[in-house]
Amino acid sequence: MNQLHSLEHHFLIAMPALNDSWFEKTVIYIVEDNEHGTMGLVINLPHKKLNIKELLEHFDLPIPEHSEFLNNDVLLGGPVDLERGFILHDSLGQWKSSMNLPDNMSMTVSEDFLNALSENQAPPNFITCLGFAGWEPGQLAQEIQENSWLTIPFNHSLLFETPVEERWEVALGTLGISPEFLSSEAGHA
Repeated sequence: MNQLHSLEHHFLIAMPALNDSWFEKTVIYIVEDNEHGTMGLVINLPHKKLNIKELLEHFDLPIPEHSEFLNNDVLLGGPVDLERGFILHDSLGQWKSSMNLPDNMSMTVSEDFLNALSENQAPPNFITCLGFAGWEPGQLAQEIQENSWLTIPFNHSLLFETPVEERWEVALGTLGISPEFLSSEAGHA
């Protein structure tokens, strides 16, 4: 895919065409978008039974006292490979398996990040996801053309400062769109 048209480091915003699907009212951070396909992480779908404290307990890691992040939700990053964890965070620290992203961001998939959490040594801004969303080459472009997704540039505040339950509406608001005015009909000229 031509880098000029890449959606890497952008957000996808689910449109009404995706209602009654796994992606209803989701916002997805696009990690990779190239000739091999697209990979992203849903940033606003909480796991109903798992927060950071319970994740640390699952790995038999110590629970740090007085840590504000312990009640943060673990998110469902997408319907693919739900047993695999991904952590989006500010690029602070050294991790065994990290991918550098634009704007001083990283994605880490190694357990050493969880060890750092248990010792209160992790970057202050992070989100933890289980699973990911993936598209074959050309598939996402087709879905965008079919009015399934809107796109917006990366926004650090949306990712790390906006409450999880507000991210979809806030993302739409960056485009000046109010949810009640959305339609599932495509408007192609």
